[in-house]
Amino acid sequence: MPIIINLDVMMAKRKMSLNELSQKVGVTNVNLSILKNGKAKGVRFDTLEAICKALDCKPGDIIDME
Repeated sequence: MPIIINLDVMMAKRKMSLNELSQKVGVTNVNLSILKNGKAKGVRFDTLEAICKALDCKPGDIIDME
């Protein structure tokens, strides 16, 4: 049961670029790209909270399970 990251979907819905999200969240483009591509081993809750605030969504909108 792999975990699916839908960060790119939420970014597209909000018409937000990776650079813009990176600035709002305070995380590097590289780290967000790793998360977006599903290569991250984990994500800190404060980072997840900042992403959700920036994208005006809930964690379940970004993280799903197959």
